[in-house]
Amino acid sequence: MKRSVVETVLGAVVLLVAGIFLVFSYDKGNVGVGSGGYEITADFSSIGGLAAGDAVQISGVKVGTVKSVDLLPDSYLARVHMNIDSNFPLPTDTAALISSESLLGGLYLALEPGAEEALIPSGGRIQYTQAPQNLEQLLGQFIFSMQQDAESTQ
Repeated sequence: MKRSVVETVLGAVVLLVAGIFLVFSYDKGNVGVGSGGYEITADFSSIGGLAAGDAVQISGVKVGTVKSVDLLPDSYLARVHMNIDSNFPLPTDTAALISSESLLGGLYLALEPGAEEALIPSGGRIQYTQAPQNLEQLLGQFIFSMQQDAESTQ
């Protein structure tokens, strides 16, 4: 009987610790950000792996999430649908660019609000976009320029 009481108490402690970790991760993950906001879109020539659920940030602060991504059949541009927290109205001259969190990957959509007084309405579109930089392409350009510098000094 004594052994089953110890096992029961130990099991309760494990469940309590798991609950604490769940609450902590929910709080730190900003899971509630984006609900009750407004949806806007932006068109990109390339999204570099951006997917639904990725963060939308302004100055490094999460203000929304990428809702979905689809391909426009007439222009072959990628249309990104995002949900923005209603506490952050965006000017019409806002720019959107896709950035990586680190060299190892992880993308997010960065917004740079402009200075216009008019705001993007719900269902509106961001006009100014920039596709992500391709690391392999940049590295290739760097190597090519190094080779040309070496040839010109000989």
